[in-house]
Amino acid sequence: MSAAFMQLKGVSAAVLALTLAACSSMAPDYQRPVAPVASRFPDPNGSTANATAATAIEWRQFFTDERLKQLVTLALANNRDLRLAVLNIEQARAQYDIRHADQTPTVNAGVAWTRQPPTATTLASLYTAGLLVTSYELDLFGRVRSLSDTALAQYLATEEARKSVQISLVAAVATSYLALQGDEELLRVTQQTLQTREASQRLIKLRFDNGASSQIDLRQAESLLESARVALALATRQRALDENALVLLLGQALPTDLATGLPITAPATLPELAAGLPSDLLARRPDIRQAEQQLIAANANIGAARAAFFPKITLTASLGSASTQLGDLFKAGSTAWSFAPQLLQPIFDGGRNQANLKVAEVGRDIATAQYERAIQSAFREVADALAGRATLGEQLRAQEALVRAEQDRYRLAELRYRNGVASYLDALDAQRSLFAAQQALVQTQVQYQQNLVTLYRVLGGGWSTDGPAN
Repeated sequence: MSAAFMQLKGVSAAVLALTLAACSSMAPDYQRPVAPVASRFPDPNGSTANATAATAIEWRQFFTDERLKQLVTLALANNRDLRLAVLNIEQARAQYDIRHADQTPTVNAGVAWTRQPPTATTLASLYTAGLLVTSYELDLFGRVRSLSDTALAQYLATEEARKSVQISLVAAVATSYLALQGDEELLRVTQQTLQTREASQRLIKLRFDNGASSQIDLRQAESLLESARVALALATRQRALDENALVLLLGQALPTDLATGLPITAPATLPELAAGLPSDLLARRPDIRQAEQQLIAANANIGAARAAFFPKITLTASLGSASTQLGDLFKAGSTAWSFAPQLLQPIFDGGRNQANLKVAEVGRDIATAQYERAIQSAFREVADALAGRATLGEQLRAQEALVRAEQDRYRLAELRYRNGVASYLDALDAQRSLFAAQQALVQTQVQYQQNLVTLYRVLGGGWSTDGPAN
């Protein structure tokens, strides 16, 4: 048995030497495409001296509202999109493990019984037992290695996809929460306006009953009152819709024991963010890194397609015992071994290998275009967010000043009407303008804070390695 073992050992050493001497992958050398965007973002205000990179601020430090922090934590634990992303990672890792295992021989233990006719009139039995290596491919031209590289890049792409999903989820929860806070403020303003208009309508009705006001004044007061009721119904419905959207992100109903949240009218306390350079996005944005890993996978596929044109060598070997009698299978002298290499050289395949290579090359071109598109989309998102940062702050200040002016105008118009100096039409117009200005102020407050969250997201902020979903 020792002589046979030494022979098989020698064969194994030869196989190992051939494997180690195998040429490297036939995939093209990977070159990262040049980013098809400008070298700088169009940031009118620029970054302040104290600005910090978004990726350096963990979401728990970025958000100051305790209620919002609780909601984000719940979403990270229960959101189904994030759960699917995690499961996709596990699946891709398993696929990579399979491809990686193809690079090493698979050793099996086997027992077989064969009946065959040694002569025309008798049958003989052959019993075998031992270790078997079946159809192990010597990767001389890097086909198996290229497939393994493809699976690895796809696995890394799913990792980046999971990070991208978490970043988007954190931002989506914050955006929905701010919208809900805006709905609450708009409901408060609308209810306050409704009360004011109900009081005005009662006063006009009283004056009309006593002949001090005309019927047109009464109808205008009623019209203004009903328009406030319409606005209240709209605001109530919008609040319900935004709450439903938030519940979907959380993956559960809104808890009743949440901390008290900050009103949308509270001054924004979110940190100042540094935009950096477009080239920084290549490292900050997981969706761009995901697209690059998919490009690397497509590049490796070309290597596998090229290797298919060359000979394929497979090895089948066994070492064990063989006997024509079951009782003698493990006795001395029953050792048996076999070694069967096979070489296959494609000669005619109807153009299949050439077509597969073309598919791989076009796949690489598609992945390149998708990678470049991801960069351009990221550049546009950052530029849009910076434009919002440059203008929404000034718009908010102007809108606040407009509301103060309309409040003074309404107060004076109401006073002039009560003293008989002006018509009720002036008071109604002032009341309408004030309500419209208050509504616009709430919307601007929501947009201002949502833009800060968007800027945080598009700059790559929101990923946490110690989050509940990890």
